[in-house]
Amino acid sequence: MPATTDEGVTSATPAAGSAKAQRLALAGFLRLLKASHPLPAAAVTLLTALLAAAVGLGPAAGTTAVAAVATGQLSVGWCNDRLDMRRDAAAGRRDKPLAAAEVRPGVVAAAAGAALIVCVPLSLACGARAGWVHLGCVAAAWSYNLWLKRTPASWLPYTIAFGLLPAFLTLTSQPGGWPPVWLTAAAALLGTSAHFANTLPDIDEDIAGGVLGLPQRLGRRGSIVLAAVLAFASCAVLTCGPAGPVTSADRLLLGVTSALCLAAVAAPPVLARGRMPFLVVLLLAGADAALLVLAGLALPAD
Repeated sequence: MPATTDEGVTSATPAAGSAKAQRLALAGFLRLLKASHPLPAAAVTLLTALLAAAVGLGPAAGTTAVAAVATGQLSVGWCNDRLDMRRDAAAGRRDKPLAAAEVRPGVVAAAAGAALIVCVPLSLACGARAGWVHLGCVAAAWSYNLWLKRTPASWLPYTIAFGLLPAFLTLTSQPGGWPPVWLTAAAALLGTSAHFANTLPDIDEDIAGGVLGLPQRLGRRGSIVLAAVLAFASCAVLTCGPAGPVTSADRLLLGVTSALCLAAVAAPPVLARGRMPFLVVLLLAGADAALLVLAGLALPAD
């Protein structure tokens, strides 16, 4: 209850003040976290955790690798929102904490820098070669934010970063353990597909704001087609790449993913402007991710 002073004035107890401060701190932290693109960051981190288990990383090594990827993703997300603050504000993006003035720009910039600094020792703790591979992935993502997202080469950082992710984990597991070429190619195709799919919900706003990466230059229909075809190509590589015969289950999976690909590509103009193609490509990407994990499980152990 409030405490009463000698003058009869009611004041908050220290406990009440502390609880209020904790609530304010939590609200501020959640707003800051929202500025980090938490859903894509969580998706990549979860995929890393599953792949880490698939390639046989133990608890300590797996936790370190996942923490390295998580901090790298946070740094990339905060960097992206800080750089896009003015454009998001001009577009009226109330879902963006910086654009809505819910968090200070300096706080987001400091968080991006701090996450990047923490990412370096975590990455190198996975081994020198693995660490530099992962830091190369993070550098590629930062290059997207700083420059390449506005150029026809906007796809390149996604191709590099996703393509090298299996190598980061296999090198953490075995210092000389580079993954097979087909696994790297499949991951790169998946990442490139994710780039085109990721632009679909905001492609019109991006074009209006002058962000003209390759998806924006191709337009909505072109981006849908490329995202679907690349995701299907990744599935095909993951199915046919490993040694051994293609099973009935593999053929069934290829049939399902090809049907999803056709559904996205053949969507009529009315549906193409909605979320249906985006959701279909997400299903394709989910199938890819599951296959990627299964491919990691199938890798031979030394």
